[in-house]
Amino acid sequence: MPEGDSPVYAGHLESRPFITVVSGLPRSGTSMMMQMLAAGGMPPLTDGVRAPDEDNPRGYFEFEAVKRTRKDSSWVSTSVGKAVKMVPLLLRDLPPDFDYRVILMRRDPSEVLESQKAMLQRLGRTGAKASDETLKELFQKELERTSHWLAAQLNFRMLTVDYRECICYPAGVAGSVNAFLDGKLDPLEMAGVVDATLYRKKVKEY
Repeated sequence: MPEGDSPVYAGHLESRPFITVVSGLPRSGTSMMMQMLAAGGMPPLTDGVRAPDEDNPRGYFEFEAVKRTRKDSSWVSTSVGKAVKMVPLLLRDLPPDFDYRVILMRRDPSEVLESQKAMLQRLGRTGAKASDETLKELFQKELERTSHWLAAQLNFRMLTVDYRECICYPAGVAGSVNAFLDGKLDPLEMAGVVDATLYRKKVKEY
């Protein structure tokens, strides 16, 4: 991992039982991180409703119940020690009587947008009518709001992980993630599942 590029920690928790949450914009590497956690030995909370496809050939690792958390958060009590994927907006619905470790994935907004466009095209759908620049600005603002909110919560800790860094330096990122999660995973197994060939929408070559 290059100097000055290490993930960022935030939060106020001691080492107590916690739920691991992987969050980020769609197409920012959240499924990849869930796969890494599963390979490292952390059980993923997933229902298999959304099957693997061309966009995510190794699966989406989604759990439909998270979308209804505001009305029914009963799933949370059975999730300590497991990993679950949630979009940033839903993090605010998590009940306050549990501790959470959030891995927040970041990716270049231009790559996120291009990847989303490609997925929508394959699904035969149209995206938002806003301009590309407006959408990228909205992406940035959503992540900033989420980061600030997480840092202010006493029952959350946050680790920010860059998608490109994870692709280019999987061993270093796996080690940082493992340390963030109290060192209970296998970072070699985590790094081994990162597939650089799935990095298909690049703003520029590195």
